[in-house]
Amino acid sequence: MNNPKVKIKKITNLSNDWYKLDKVNFDYQLISGKWQNQNRESYNRGNGACILLYNSKENTVVLTKQFRMPSYLNGNDDGMLIEVCAGLLDEDDPISCIIKEVEEETGYRINDPIKVLEVYSSPGAVTEIIHYFISEYNSRMKISEGGGKEEETEEIEVLEIDFNSALKMIDNGIIKDAKTIILLQYAKLHNLL
Repeated sequence: MNNPKVKIKKITNLSNDWYKLDKVNFDYQLISGKWQNQNRESYNRGNGACILLYNSKENTVVLTKQFRMPSYLNGNDDGMLIEVCAGLLDEDDPISCIIKEVEEETGYRINDPIKVLEVYSSPGAVTEIIHYFISEYNSRMKISEGGGKEEETEEIEVLEIDFNSALKMIDNGIIKDAKTIILLQYAKLHNLL
């Protein structure tokens, strides 16, 4: 934190249940030179990683479908979202995390994911950086059914979808998850499929 225009005065923890929510009081120097006192809430859930698994020979991608409470509370009728495989880093580095998450969630074992992006998804309120990966897959890499870890209360459906159908699912509003849209568009822009 090296911005001379920011002077943090006080950080008050508001919640530390599932993740950490802090209220930050700080002074911010405006372009005019005047200092202004501001308050912001900052939600820290840790950093994450996500991946698009794609099969260039079959023109397919592997996505997941699971219940997401915040989306349910904000108008998603059944709370189900179609997403790329993803998870929090916890104590892992991004590559170790995504290799583990792919196996747990999708049942595929991958070796060499390629990092393509690093994104703040909602920087106005959330500290999280998501590390974006891609990796080719094929049927020989499938070692289990996937579905997530029961002890993490995960119930994940694994979907293998034609790439062009996945792109249409963005257009018709079936896919609404930002990281999934970003990686599908990345694949399209870079002619992966």
